Amino acid sequence: MTVAQAVVEFLGRQYTVDSVAGTQYRERLIPGMFGIFGHGNVAGVGQALKQWQAKDPSLMPYYQGRNEQAQSHQAVAYARHTRRRATYAVSTSIGPGSSNLLTGAALATANRLPVLLLPSDTFATRAADPVLQQLEMPHGYDITVNDAFRPLSKYFDRVTRPEQLASALHHGLRVLTDPAETGAVTISLPQDVQAEAFDFPEEFFAEREWKIRRPEPEAQDIAEAAKMIRAAKRPLIVAGGGVLYAFATDELVAFCEATGIPVGNTQAGVGVLPWDSKYSLGAIGSTGTTAANALAEQADLIIGIGTRYEDFTTASRTAFQNPDVKFVNINVAALDAYKHGTVLPVVADARKALIALREALSGYRVEGALEVQTASEKQRWDATVDEAFAERLSPLVSQNAIIGAVNQAMDPRDVVVCAAGSLPGDLHKMWRVADPFGYHVEYGFSCMGYEIAGGLGIKRAAIDEAARGDQEHRDVVVMVGDGSYLMMHTELVTAVAEGLKLITVLIQNHGYASIGALSESLGSQRFGTKYRTLDAQNHSFDEGETLPIDLATNAESLGVTVIRITPGPEAINELSAAIATAKAAPEGTGPILIHIESDLYADAPSSESWWDVPVSEVAELESTQTAYQNYTKHKARQKPLLG
Repeated sequence: MTVAQAVVEFLGRQYTVDSVAGTQYRERLIPGMFGIFGHGNVAGVGQALKQWQAKDPSLMPYYQGRNEQAQSHQAVAYARHTRRRATYAVSTSIGPGSSNLLTGAALATANRLPVLLLPSDTFATRAADPVLQQLEMPHGYDITVNDAFRPLSKYFDRVTRPEQLASALHHGLRVLTDPAETGAVTISLPQDVQAEAFDFPEEFFAEREWKIRRPEPEAQDIAEAAKMIRAAKRPLIVAGGGVLYAFATDELVAFCEATGIPVGNTQAGVGVLPWDSKYSLGAIGSTGTTAANALAEQADLIIGIGTRYEDFTTASRTAFQNPDVKFVNINVAALDAYKHGTVLPVVADARKALIALREALSGYRVEGALEVQTASEKQRWDATVDEAFAERLSPLVSQNAIIGAVNQAMDPRDVVVCAAGSLPGDLHKMWRVADPFGYHVEYGFSCMGYEIAGGLGIKRAAIDEAARGDQEHRDVVVMVGDGSYLMMHTELVTAVAEGLKLITVLIQNHGYASIGALSESLGSQRFGTKYRTLDAQNHSFDEGETLPIDLATNAESLGVTVIRITPGPEAINELSAAIATAKAAPEGTGPILIHIESDLYADAPSSESWWDVPVSEVAELESTQTAYQNYTKHKARQKPLLG
């Protein structure tokens, strides 16, 4: 058989096995493959998929995408919803097809999410040289476009001989299923090698199981962590996505109920506790709640669980102001456990560490004063969100009210999806999540254009889990601004082709709201962030006429069912009704888009926090000078290490 045929058959027989709380799981590691075929892979991987479609279509189902980057986003979103137990493979042609995948590779690796990338490459034999789309480098003729994947991937290999295939695939899948090292796995397949025949051994195609490792914590580390917690006066948990990937939410609930320690969650950690839990302070950091940030400022011990402490989480290292603060970091990845000079890194599975730590803290509970403050700050923030959700601006509504209406119209099990712009920060602060799977915001890379493609990946995962009987039906609701929509909306066509009911709420404010507000706060007066016609005399896009963009009609032209919300005092009521209408539509009817206009300038409630974005030290603009003075005040609170 050919190398490409061997790739497809091998991948179709790989399984993930996992054990959580005594329950065993086994599912397909690669349940399908995306592809947009070009001359690099149409006769290789494309031919192999077509051959298996005729022989056994269940071995490796093929899915047609519209953009290579979007295909990888679908795979990553599927992986996150399945808690990294499964992902898709993505096949591309050489040249532009491969390079279109680079952003997707970076996003997967930044978010520690698995995706298998199979870009085609130039001829290994160089029989036809240079080929169409070949990148020629005079200082290194073996370099191709695919070498750009090396720094973006957790594992990279190039198969130049059929004999190399077994090694490349086994090492690649090892990385895909490694909770500490997972990310993009790129295996480059030269187009002539894809079509080359080789006698592969039968055992190569036997079913193989890949076990997800969940390491136990060291007993000494748990004992030391318990000692530090008992000595602390104001402990605080910072919970990240690692809690979700370890299926540790129930253990976190039990730990909080036993100890009374409150929890602030990162963007990836939304859902670790229900929003109305008495121990949940909500989001922490630059896009956090005033409740979480108030307790973080005074905390003398931070227990990080499954977080990588990105700059939003730490408010650029200004969130934790207690001079005696110390850090205990529990993480399956040593890179994250050791970050920021922690005094006690615990390299372990989050669930297993929480179980051991709760046992070691038997009889311990925080002081009553901390519980009283937790309740008080939580009540204050909840009232703030209630007020924001109740805003009724007219004729253009605020994004706060839109979020509130969508949140209240969705069922607890439904999933909200977002990635970039002002929405992720506002959702992090205000979204009231009840289900651990109910919130999906890609903020490790914050990639504009992820939203619709990612929503499709989650929809596929939700359909699969319902088919297995694992979970009941979930609706997937994408919230996206006009900026991100324009970046990559073409996967709506994929949803139309497959009849996938993806609900999209498109918020039109005729500009880049997030970067515009940031620009204004930094003294740059929203420069270059509005959708306006060019003022040729001043060469400015800031003051011209609003562009005559009709994104609702654009979506209709793709075959999408569109519901338009009329600007005015009834807009929020119409939005609520539109969500209900979309949810009531049967599966198989295809995508539904709800179009609503919003006020570009309405702000979300303040987090009473900071994010470090440098301001020009010298400037002629008075607005920039003022912004720099404010910047230096915050900069003075920044710490070189956390603890």
